[in-house]
Order: sequence, then structure tokens, then C-alpha cells
Amino acid sequence: MTDLLQNSYEWIKALHVISVVAWMAGIFYLPRLFVYHAEVVGISGETHTLFQTMERRLLRAIMNPAMIATWLFGLLMVATPDRIDWSQIWPWAKMFAVLGMTWFHMWCAKTRKSFEAGTNEKPGRHFRIMNEVPTLLLIVIVVMVIVQPA
Repeated sequence: MTDLLQNSYEWIKALHVISVVAWMAGIFYLPRLFVYHAEVVGISGETHTLFQTMERRLLRAIMNPAMIATWLFGLLMVATPDRIDWSQIWPWAKMFAVLGMTWFHMWCAKTRKSFEAGTNEKPGRHFRIMNEVPTLLLIVIVVMVIVQPA
């Protein structure tokens, strides 16, 4: 297994990056849909139904598979021997930021359900502010991976 991971590492990393890009596209777009849903659409009517469909499909067809693939390929990279020095700060900081991104994903799923149930009471401004969270987490993740501070 070790040889397979070592020999496939570059492919695993490429698939990881592709998965991250797809996940982040959804992570950035879904809260923006929430802004419009809260401010313009309301909780009934044809447009409300349309937004529910867009939000559900984005989460289930793009974000969930992309998050799972990101975690899968990330864990395969972590399992590859001699690639990560866990005595440094950067892999730990990245790990906590990825856990934060996963929490944000779950928050998006819970929020989508509140729109679906017609119980959302949060204003668009709330979703605008929350939409900054993944940006901050992404900055931490990219800096940790590229700069790798000791």
C-alpha cells in the first residue's frame, strides 16, 4: 500500500486540488443564494421553489461529493509516508482550517433546510457576513500549504 501511495501521490494531489476547487465553488455560491433567497425571494411562491431546487442540487450534487472527495484524497496524501512533517505548525493549522470549512459546509446544509421548511428568520446581511468565513479559512489553508511556516 505504501508503494502505491508513493507512486500515485502526484495524481492523488491533483485529484485533491480538483475536488477542493469544486467544493469551494459551492461553498462560495450557496451562501450567496441564501442572501438572495432571504432578501428577495421570501418563503413562498414559484421563485422560492426554484431557489430551493437550486440550493438542494448545489449541495447534494456538487458540494457533498466534492467535500467527500476532498477529504478522501487529503487523507490519502496524509497517509503517504514521509510527505508531512507533523512536528511543524502548518499541517495542524491546515487541519483545523479544513475542519472549520467542514463545519461551514454543515452550517450551509442546516441553513438550506431552514429555507426548505420556511423557518429561516435570518436577514441577507447575516449570510453576507457568513460568506466571509470560507474566504478566511481558504486563506489560512493556502498559506499553510504553500508557505509551510515551521
